[in-house]
Amino acid sequence: MHPLTAYPGLEKELARQLREAELDHEVFSLPLKVCELSRCRATCCHDGALLEPEESRAIREVMTARRGLLASYGWDHPDPLTHGGGRERTVTLPAGLSELAEEFPAHFPKTRCVFLDAEHRCVLQRLAVDDGRHPWFWKPVSCWMHPLLLRPRERGGRPVLTLAQAGNDPAAGPDYPGFGSQTPCGMVCEGGPPARVTLHMELECLSVISGRDLVGELTRAAEEESWGIQR
Repeated sequence: MHPLTAYPGLEKELARQLREAELDHEVFSLPLKVCELSRCRATCCHDGALLEPEESRAIREVMTARRGLLASYGWDHPDPLTHGGGRERTVTLPAGLSELAEEFPAHFPKTRCVFLDAEHRCVLQRLAVDDGRHPWFWKPVSCWMHPLLLRPRERGGRPVLTLAQAGNDPAAGPDYPGFGSQTPCGMVCEGGPPARVTLHMELECLSVISGRDLVGELTRAAEEESWGIQR
């Protein structure tokens, strides 16, 4: 059986934090839209991704080893990584209007990650599937976790697994309303399933990595709250 990701070091640290993390039950009850790639056109991938050294190494290795398969996807970028802010990140390319969602946030740069194909699919994910691995095996951890946030502990407290929300988005700043709370998959959508359902696959992966049943904990808490209301 293949491991979940190509990043055992990151998995180990993620597991350590998740095992002691507090779950933001309230935010996981909020309705979120299920991802529709044909409509959002990978809006969450518009600015590429910052990478940890372990991710950079593994991605460079697979780019070399699978160059032929990548070419069969119509993808050919000899140097898809660059330096920025003291860390490597994925290159971004200018995006035409046809490559952006109709409701693409005005404050986002009109770019797209170099690893997106013509149908807005991640070629790292396509490689993993064609190689018989988990779809997110080579995908940067921050990419497949989106829009989940693991906030660091504050003043000796526990880390918190939550979601960015409008008015409380860690990426927000002057003239920049935020990132996670502004993408289609991170925005509250009336009538949508609860976030714990919409993000079941992401939560399930984190459960496997941490050995903690995050899905079960969130589901039981929601059921108990519902029973309390009914009583």
